[in-house]
Amino acid sequence: MSVRVRFAPSPTGLLHVGALRTALFVQLFARNQGGKLFLRIEDTDRSRYNPASEQEFIETLNWVGITFDEGPHVGGPHSPYRQSERKEAGIYAPLAQQLVDAGHAYPAFDTADELTEMREIQQINKQPTGYFGGKWRDATPDMVEAAKAEGKPYVLRQRVPRGIKITVEDAIRGRIEFESDTLDDSVLIKTDGMPTYHFASMVDDHLMETTHIMRGEEWVSSSPKHALLFDQFGWPRPTFIHLPVIVGSDGKKLSKRHGATRVLDYMAQGYHPHALKNFVALIGWAPGDDRESMTEAELIAAFDLRGLQPSPGKFDLEKLRWLNGHQIRQMTIDELLENLLRYVNDPYVKSYWNAPDSDGDIPNPEVWPRLERLAGAAAGDIEYFKAALALEQERVQTLADFGEALEFFLVEQPAMDEKAVKKWLTQPHVPALFEHIIANPGSTTEHYDALLRAYGEANGFEKLGPIVHPTRVALTGKTFGPGLFELMALLGPARVEARLRRALAAD
Repeated sequence: MSVRVRFAPSPTGLLHVGALRTALFVQLFARNQGGKLFLRIEDTDRSRYNPASEQEFIETLNWVGITFDEGPHVGGPHSPYRQSERKEAGIYAPLAQQLVDAGHAYPAFDTADELTEMREIQQINKQPTGYFGGKWRDATPDMVEAAKAEGKPYVLRQRVPRGIKITVEDAIRGRIEFESDTLDDSVLIKTDGMPTYHFASMVDDHLMETTHIMRGEEWVSSSPKHALLFDQFGWPRPTFIHLPVIVGSDGKKLSKRHGATRVLDYMAQGYHPHALKNFVALIGWAPGDDRESMTEAELIAAFDLRGLQPSPGKFDLEKLRWLNGHQIRQMTIDELLENLLRYVNDPYVKSYWNAPDSDGDIPNPEVWPRLERLAGAAAGDIEYFKAALALEQERVQTLADFGEALEFFLVEQPAMDEKAVKKWLTQPHVPALFEHIIANPGSTTEHYDALLRAYGEANGFEKLGPIVHPTRVALTGKTFGPGLFELMALLGPARVEARLRRALAAD
């Protein structure tokens, strides 16, 4: 049988990094194996289902470059792909009854108060909490019929065999054994007739011919119940693959303090979709060598289940920034310009940088005005803008970084770093240096290189620092940036003179 894998989210919130990694791994595996990838929406919890979340999942995954062969948005031979629609189509009820008829499931009429009392007694007696039978597991047919006749609401529960071992083969962890006596009888069908995750997902995985179930390791404890369901139906089990948890660089549970966790926020912060994909692919998986920067084709070719690791995968934001900077440096200037303009014109980018957080604070109030300036500048002197972009391309790590990096090219009077001004512009040789530059204007890198080197030698400076640093501060307001001679040539003699005279006047 050819490989068929699924990404099956419950869209109740936002798409986060953990879900993105699952979607990415199933995509890489499907493409590596020449198989099929489908999207299934697990919306049986109707009280929490959010249609906007479903749409965000699809659009965000599409931005990252994860597309599906089948799903609710593209159709396919196993429609419908939303579990609520599958329930309405009558797919689950006859299969649930099949389990009841075979003795593998039973109706349970316990009230909410009775279930609460059961848990309290278990806790008092320091027993495992859960439903291990109550009075309904072994109820007689007469008791069940009487309860139904009274109109008592009930659920259908899985009958877990007692006194046996249930073995699950996991592609990462190998053979895992579970004592059946530690497993409670989970609800398969709720009182409203809606199936639970435990039931619907396994039924759908069989009917949709899923060959590999790839999901987070939090489902390891449920895997014996799921494997048992396949056995109770007499269906072949798919391969279970439980992915390791993602932690921060400090080894603790991933949270906002380790970086954004909503995938769309990485777009707003200026990360390229392939850099994010490349980065996420390496959290808990290794290609078998020391490669880090990989193309789409290389990721697909290298992806192998044997490269998945059972230990927690670390989310290292600095590594993501490095990969993103590498991605930016691989672009031509025209490609970079296209990506940058698409980024600054995206409505979500504007809303992200202007939206206050839970404390009422803007992420960084200086970012959006700078990004907005980029769009305006690109609509003006495009050749000047592209030349400035090229100078900063080697230095930035995200598209958002260009707002600050290009600012001194695009404003008449860049903001000055007070410490840099105090350190470099107060030195006694600076006024004469600036007057010399003003008196010898030029328009090429070579001109300014020769001019400043000759001035330094003529005035007894053994190193070029005392010449370069004050000039850079006067022109850019900073002590760092692209090559001084290159940026002077790009600024041109008029801007160079105006900024040097400003510095002289301030002195």
